[in-house]
Amino acid sequence: MKSVKNIQKITKAMKMVAASKLRAIQTKTENSRGLWQPFTALLGDLPSADVKKNVVVAISSDKGLCGGINSTSVKISKGLHKLNSGPEKETKYVILGEKAKAQLVRDSKKDIELIITELQKNPLNYTQVSVLADEILKNVEYDALRIVFNKFQSVVSFVPTVSTVLSPEIVEREAESGGKLGDLDSYEVEGGETKGEILQNLAEFQFSCTMFNAVLENACSEQGARMSAMDSSSRNAGDMLDRLTLTYNRTRQASITTELIEIISGASALEG
Repeated sequence: MKSVKNIQKITKAMKMVAASKLRAIQTKTENSRGLWQPFTALLGDLPSADVKKNVVVAISSDKGLCGGINSTSVKISKGLHKLNSGPEKETKYVILGEKAKAQLVRDSKKDIELIITELQKNPLNYTQVSVLADEILKNVEYDALRIVFNKFQSVVSFVPTVSTVLSPEIVEREAESGGKLGDLDSYEVEGGETKGEILQNLAEFQFSCTMFNAVLENACSEQGARMSAMDSSSRNAGDMLDRLTLTYNRTRQASITTELIEIISGASALEG
């Protein structure tokens, strides 16, 4: 009973810590949504783009005790890897977080290009994530970057999401073929930069902004899921404590009753 009480104290404390962290990250997350939305309007988000070199960026947490958000990210990442694999296609992983690393290293070690952990060791900011995005772009060759993360909805709700960032060459190809990117040529460009250079800069900035939002959304979802998990654990510990207390009281009462019967029987025997 004492150990269950101690566990309940720990889970309640962890819930409060998660709530505090969630409040700190949530405002940043909502503000970051305004960064990547203009890029989606301009360059689109084409998950169905058929390309040869795919990189799946799986974002997860470094710590556990947060429900199934990491398993969900890994499951979707594996599905994307399978969907975009083929005789003339190459799909690699970039892993962010210990939990995705632990699961994907077992099954797909040869396909892992880069592993980054302890991302949330310091408070998240755009400078930190942009350096991280630059490191990823330097270490991988890609036609499409598919970022897998959990989009924060509420404390009890998150949506597994995939954002796609295309390379400048693929963006140009898609623009020439029309479709959603066909309006790119209608924009007037000032300065001496070529269209290829502008698309290169846009693609890099789009990736860093999308990564910033994805990392924050996933961090928010992690803390929300941890709050829910710790709340459930606290309630379960309370229920277990009630059951143990009831069993303990019944056993104690039975023991007292037995002792009373023995005393009465002994007294009766002496009188007889």
